[in-house]
Amino acid sequence: MAQRRSGRILRVLYDTWTLYSWSEWFAHNGIKPGEPLTILHVDDHHDLMSPRLFMRDEGLVDPMTGLCFDLFDPESVLSALNSGAVGMGSFLTPILRCFPQADVRQLTQPPKVTGTTDNRVVLTERVDDLLEPGALRPAVELLASNLGDGNYRITNDLECWLEHIGPGPILLHVDMDYFNNRYDGDEDWRERKYILDPCLDDVMAEVDRISVALRSADLVSRIQDAVIAYSPGFFPAELWEAAERRLEEGLGELYG
Repeated sequence: MAQRRSGRILRVLYDTWTLYSWSEWFAHNGIKPGEPLTILHVDDHHDLMSPRLFMRDEGLVDPMTGLCFDLFDPESVLSALNSGAVGMGSFLTPILRCFPQADVRQLTQPPKVTGTTDNRVVLTERVDDLLEPGALRPAVELLASNLGDGNYRITNDLECWLEHIGPGPILLHVDMDYFNNRYDGDEDWRERKYILDPCLDDVMAEVDRISVALRSADLVSRIQDAVIAYSPGFFPAELWEAAERRLEEGLGELYG
């Protein structure tokens, strides 16, 4: 529940709250489904799992509360976050359901990503097997695009991440596990063969690289809302304080 707003940046523990922050921005600015949108997604995970929302004739319904879910109604989003219908791994899915044409740029480090791939966002469904077996839940899939029509890029290259971004508003999400994902939510993390666990100096250098890239591309002023999530159980707590100071130094305009 801990969160702190500073200017255009919301700092939180869990990146689920990105959905609520952006929902508030959509509602406040009268944004409608399908409008131009760029999402800069800095994360070691896609966060594109299917939320536990059911597809009904009246729209999406939270089965825990029985209430309707509407991305453009922040109170309904807040209710779904509190009930657990939408979680850390699924918060981006409702956004892409409303903005399937959004230009999404996900920046991820090795070992999970070692190149650049362009994908198309395809809307689909999942069949629930827990609360109401057979009920349909909203989902999205990423299909590799070889024709240049992809709108979801996954890359570990800063230049590829920010190239050819078109006009329109930009939303930024930074999960700090991009910089160090030592634990990855896994209590047996020591047994994994490949671990993203750089030292503090390397984390600081990567924070600087991203800040410089955003400023050099003249994109910071276009970022309308940004969420930074510190991800307990993923990003080591001993790095939080130093990383926060460095981010504020690099992206100071957003904190104003």
